[in-house]
Amino acid sequence: MRTYAIGDLQGCHAETVSLVEAILARENEPPSILFCGDLINRGPDSLATLRYVQALAQGSGGRIDAVLGNHDLHLLAVANGIRPESGSDTLDTILAAPDREALLHWLRSRPMALYTKGHLLVHGGVLPQWTAERTMALAGEVEAALRSDEWVTFLAEMYGNQPDRWDDDLRGTARLRCIVNALTRMRFCTADGTMDFKQKESATIDPATGLLPWFEVPGRATADVTVVFGHWSALGLRIEPKLVALDSGCVWGGQLSAVCLDDRSLLQVECPEFRRAKGKG
Repeated sequence: MRTYAIGDLQGCHAETVSLVEAILARENEPPSILFCGDLINRGPDSLATLRYVQALAQGSGGRIDAVLGNHDLHLLAVANGIRPESGSDTLDTILAAPDREALLHWLRSRPMALYTKGHLLVHGGVLPQWTAERTMALAGEVEAALRSDEWVTFLAEMYGNQPDRWDDDLRGTARLRCIVNALTRMRFCTADGTMDFKQKESATIDPATGLLPWFEVPGRATADVTVVFGHWSALGLRIEPKLVALDSGCVWGGQLSAVCLDDRSLLQVECPEFRRAKGKG
């Protein structure tokens, strides 16, 4: 069974269906398909996209799954009155759907990270101190909070930029917030793993800031595995020996991309410009 990873969907339903059908058409047996998070929001049909991925996953016997992205967590927070909708949100149809609660329950049950075939899949990034094994364990801590009876309380405490650097002594809300921010929001950090959340619209940064793309930090502990991620449309598609960046800007008029993890072959679907690039994140 071959495995494909797909970048940020962001509510682009027709393009998602086209790409999945292209994957299925080239395979002789059902493949594994893993989505890199941000299934919904900003695109034209978040409800249909979420329903489609949920149905694929539930009918796959575990072959198809998705990690959580920042927009997915945002939906959970908005649905529970924790965060307001922003002007660029396209969540109304989900919030008003008759199957809303089933969709939200399925979404909050998704993993924060996946590991398969030597590939570590996350939405945002991995702090330089974390090995793949450590990342999976820490992701599991957040997953347990989201699946607990106190999950709404967790969401209410999840937002904020501090702490911006990992410490093994972190506990409680601060510990979980740091994990969430790394896995779903991080793009740049310093060599010691201090995260920056201001830079959103560029793939490069002035070296004088001391910031680096998280995957360029020297000696990062995940250098021995291939990290697959989305979240960074300004970075675009990058397929390297130990790195696969899959957010190729579908909602911004780019492409929706899938990479076969077994042979690095690429499938893409061209996308209309549903959103203008200014203000993306």
